[in-house]
Amino acid sequence: MAFLGVEQSLTGRRWVGPEPTLDRLAEGLAQKAALPLPVARVLAERGVEAEDAEGFLSPKLRDLLPDPLTLRDMEAAAERIVAAATQDQRIAIFADYDVDGGTSAALLLDWLRQQGRDATLYIPDRIDEGYGPNVPAMTDLAARHDLIICVDCGTLSHEALAAASAADVIVLDHHLGGETLPPALAVVNPNRADEDGTLGHLCAAGVVFLTLVQAGRVLRRLGRPEPALMPMLDLVALATVADVAPLIGVNRAFVRTGLDVMARRQRPGLVALSDVARLDGPPNAFHLGFLLGPRINAGGRVGRADLGALCLSTRDATEAVRLAGQLDDLNRDRRAIEAAVREEALAQVEARGDSALSWAAGDGWHPGVVGIVAARIKEATDRPSVVIGIEHGIGKGSARSVPGVDLGRAIQRLAREGLLLKGGGHEMAAGLTVEADKIEAAMDRLGELLKHDLENRDAVGEMRVSGLLEPSGATPAMLRQLEDAGPYGQAAPAPRFVFADQLIDSASTMGENHLRLNFRSAGSARMEAVAWGAMNSPLGPALIGAKGRRFHLAGKLELSTWGGRERLRLRLDDAAPA
Repeated sequence: MAFLGVEQSLTGRRWVGPEPTLDRLAEGLAQKAALPLPVARVLAERGVEAEDAEGFLSPKLRDLLPDPLTLRDMEAAAERIVAAATQDQRIAIFADYDVDGGTSAALLLDWLRQQGRDATLYIPDRIDEGYGPNVPAMTDLAARHDLIICVDCGTLSHEALAAASAADVIVLDHHLGGETLPPALAVVNPNRADEDGTLGHLCAAGVVFLTLVQAGRVLRRLGRPEPALMPMLDLVALATVADVAPLIGVNRAFVRTGLDVMARRQRPGLVALSDVARLDGPPNAFHLGFLLGPRINAGGRVGRADLGALCLSTRDATEAVRLAGQLDDLNRDRRAIEAAVREEALAQVEARGDSALSWAAGDGWHPGVVGIVAARIKEATDRPSVVIGIEHGIGKGSARSVPGVDLGRAIQRLAREGLLLKGGGHEMAAGLTVEADKIEAAMDRLGELLKHDLENRDAVGEMRVSGLLEPSGATPAMLRQLEDAGPYGQAAPAPRFVFADQLIDSASTMGENHLRLNFRSAGSARMEAVAWGAMNSPLGPALIGAKGRRFHLAGKLELSTWGGRERLRLRLDDAAPA
């Protein structure tokens, strides 16, 4: 039975509430652990027992941090990095151009500088070089360095790493590995084919952090001082959220602790980026993913690939402000380019009407925005999505998936079958290179490979809600307890509450395509709701003239800070006539 009888909401979805058994578990948990029912519901969904509630709400890194040596090649990698750092050897860091790559590089640069050492930073140009190590770059770096550390890339780069034989190469990565490993001194990757996958949820920055934990042990054995690692968790938190890593296990502790570190405003680059993004208040996971992450990514998408890593790693506040300003300008440019490509791509997807895979390809589409356009199309269609920009007969694309559909593995299979020139990634995101005349065949095959996973997903068109809430029960204190059950994100969705039978007091546009509502129920104070991007969906046009009418409103609670004052509001996801 649909929740509140909503079979088709304003966005065309059927609302599904919690199972009766889950409700009973939540009620029992609320009583035993003395928790508000909304908080108990979150814990019940996560399978947390009453005796474990306190530990779950206050995750400690020391309790959740795995032993780095559970990962293959970790010992060799850590010892070689320490040897290079303590023996005055020449070190190069080869990083991917996204947030995970930039933060991973910044972690290593920070760690080395605490020991009085510098390293060469190399981030490939997205257009001229593409993703990952390439033969010319690796050959040149190997001729001038003793050690090359590849972060957030390298696991599938057999030819490029073979070209770097003049130096030792270490790979610190998390992308899916192939049947064989590239020629390297060490490949530390929880998603290698011979790993058990226990730590497969780590992003590359998480792998780098574990490597630095083990490197600290090596330094301790040598009687040398260890660089401070806890202050680096702001970078690990940023990467974990921005790379859409599952917020489970140690990732929860990384993000919770990292947000606390970030709130102290001690890293000049993050302070400058927060200020230019107008982040007014303590950072949260939403800020990392939607305000800071896109700006750091902008350099790699439409500008200089190394700007993000340089901004995150600088110790100079003036330099940080300059770099953050450049990234903010590039982010505005990126949005304009993205809007044009998104419009064309959505038109293709709608015309094609594919029920298994949403894909589009176009000549001259900027390769720096195809990933974010793929994400937008995925959100609009609730299907795995691929967007490909074609230049000189070669298509370079990015793919984004939906929960329960392993896109990275399917794209690797396409590469093995010869339909792609190359391709790889992880479950939720991947990249590919394909000859233009093979695009249609490759996408048809990809749809076939994903069909089984899609058929076994939750029903399309459903939206899950956590239960009912009254405006009078939505207080900042209750929200803070809800936040203790987070952070929320991939594999740990934020609770979505329904405010039933609410009178709309006002509805207006905000900016170009956002919606602001004020609503209330009988006897309660007025509450605000904001729906980001709603005017580009059925939600905004349906609500803009809703003053004086009653609706069920579904969304997530958040604290808005303006002028130093906090107020609770609803981030609106959907609505239905009451």
